[in-house]
Amino acid sequence: MISIYYPKVLLDPNRRGQLFPLLKPFIKGASFSDKDRKAMYHISDKEFQLVDDITRADWLILPMSWNYYVKNKLVQKTIDFIEKSKQQNKKVYSFTNGDFGVKIPENSNCIVLRQSGEKSKLPSSHLGIPSFIVDPIQKQHQRKDIFINEYQSKPVIGFCGQTNDSVYNSLKEISRTFFRNLKFKIGVTNELPQKIQSTSKLRAKVLSEIKNSTKLTANFIERKKYRAGATTKEDRIKTTKEFYDNMRDSDYIVAVRGAGNFSVRFYEALAMGRIPVFINTDCILPLEDKIDWKKHVVWVEENEINQLEKLILAFHYQHTPEEFIKVQESNRKLWEEQLTLGGFFKTLL
Repeated sequence: MISIYYPKVLLDPNRRGQLFPLLKPFIKGASFSDKDRKAMYHISDKEFQLVDDITRADWLILPMSWNYYVKNKLVQKTIDFIEKSKQQNKKVYSFTNGDFGVKIPENSNCIVLRQSGEKSKLPSSHLGIPSFIVDPIQKQHQRKDIFINEYQSKPVIGFCGQTNDSVYNSLKEISRTFFRNLKFKIGVTNELPQKIQSTSKLRAKVLSEIKNSTKLTANFIERKKYRAGATTKEDRIKTTKEFYDNMRDSDYIVAVRGAGNFSVRFYEALAMGRIPVFINTDCILPLEDKIDWKKHVVWVEENEINQLEKLILAFHYQHTPEEFIKVQESNRKLWEEQLTLGGFFKTLL
């Protein structure tokens, strides 16, 4: 049983979207049972409990995101709590939310969990956190077991999403990033600067390498707009089904950053028992000291995109047909045990 303490004066229950992820399963309505908690979050109140006494706590947590504290000018109060934690000889866990990080005070006694950011520019106290998703196998396909793809010498590479290599779109994305960075520099915004590039063009470049290969089968649904511009419930259901059907019918899934320097598709692929083709754009991944990521994904550095065919085939051919099936099963197990909300925090401990 792990005891968690958080300062209630720093909690805003009306902003649940900014709540520290580990608190979400426990700050719920009275009708929410532990059975519901285990089904939705893969965590139980037999494993974690909230306490009101800081001296009894194993973990100290800032209950809201840094985005929230910066926006609401509450940073000094968080610093006061972090300083107080030193008297207890305990570290404080916190997190940043969304595509872009915010400028926060660095403190050796505070761990920051984050999805986005450029790893090489981050201090060692910043750790990766997964995108927590609903189980797509159960929700989209109403089953518990993954779809097993048999080994074939010409692997199928899947992708369903937004790409655009037009000059106009590239200039638009680059300009948007440039002006966002400028706003940070002149003190108008606290959102940290991002690498200036067109991510839609980056994805298009990756797909082009695969489409030009005679040794890979491309299974792509390319959109000019996010979710094909879906505006109705029916359209969203249709495009979601197309997304996961594409993943089901592919062996490998291209996972490239979006607006933020991370990919939700990366975790969706693992949950589906697929193998991500991970384009590393200086990303920070979760549990890097515990997971040998290169056993689970085709690892491609950004400057190796022109070697995609070679890298995918090297990973594919090093596995026997039986081992290829085991990788699919292992990726699903990895998601269940270490990348769901409960699995991640239990592993982090």
